[in-house]
Amino acid sequence: MPADRRRRVLVIHPGALGDVLQAVPALRALGRGARVAFSGQPRLGELLGGAGVVHEAFSFDSFGLEALFTDGPAPASLAGRLGGFDEVVSWFGARDERYPGRLRALARGCVIAPPVPETAGITVWQHLLTTLQPRHSSGPEDRAPLLLPGHWRARARQALDDLGARAGEAVLVVHPGAGGRWKVCPPETLAHAISRATRGAEIRVLLHEGPADREAAERLAGLLDPPALRLIDPALPLLAGILSVARAYLGGDSGVSHLAAAVGAPAVILYPAVTRERWAPWSGTARVLGRHETDADPGVAERAAAALSEALSS
Repeated sequence: MPADRRRRVLVIHPGALGDVLQAVPALRALGRGARVAFSGQPRLGELLGGAGVVHEAFSFDSFGLEALFTDGPAPASLAGRLGGFDEVVSWFGARDERYPGRLRALARGCVIAPPVPETAGITVWQHLLTTLQPRHSSGPEDRAPLLLPGHWRARARQALDDLGARAGEAVLVVHPGAGGRWKVCPPETLAHAISRATRGAEIRVLLHEGPADREAAERLAGLLDPPALRLIDPALPLLAGILSVARAYLGGDSGVSHLAAAVGAPAVILYPAVTRERWAPWSGTARVLGRHETDADPGVAERAAAALSEALSS
């Protein structure tokens, strides 16, 4: 087979799930006519690679970039690795006093920018696209849902069956947790939305629980009747697959909510007012609602129930 002679672009982004998924439109813009390599968390590289957003992935922790934060000479291995790319985009290290200059000395066509905007009025995904201009442009196709491998979706359907969801049964995935306590949506709000939206419908509720979500999951589970199925700490490809075949999704400000939106699930996401503007997802299938940061609000719960009913009927 002939060698792939397209330009090679390296993207450095060691952020968490939600941060990296905000970069999908920009990664797709970079990949128009180029091969994109991703350096970040390995599980996120697996997700992006499986969805066809990047062509290859490297673990950030073993890439060797820590040498650029010192005064010593860069290892020849790192210089050679960086020199193999036609362009390097680093959404990392922009504010360090050494890293930007040292990276530019080793990499061609270098873009170095913070992973989040420094001013209000722009979302993270829009900011990341802006850092690539004018060299790279983006179009509506860059915001299409992630296309997951068929075997990921097949494994997801099998997992749902194993959990007790009958074949063809509509599934509502709910994620009650978040990366910080102040971002966790009150369980009473979620429970009210679920009860109102699923009343009289054949909907199976699946409660997702990540490693840090046990308390939030238990509180919500205690409010649900009938009891929800439980999905505890699945591998990321399996979680992505389940979200992609779900009828709808409900959650708060979390990476899982970004994943649900990214795979095209009709998603209702409840954001604290302070994060809603900046962290709204790029996906057109997500409905974003604002809420108070600590207390349950009947008005928010009613709006969430209405939005979720609409999502379940889509």
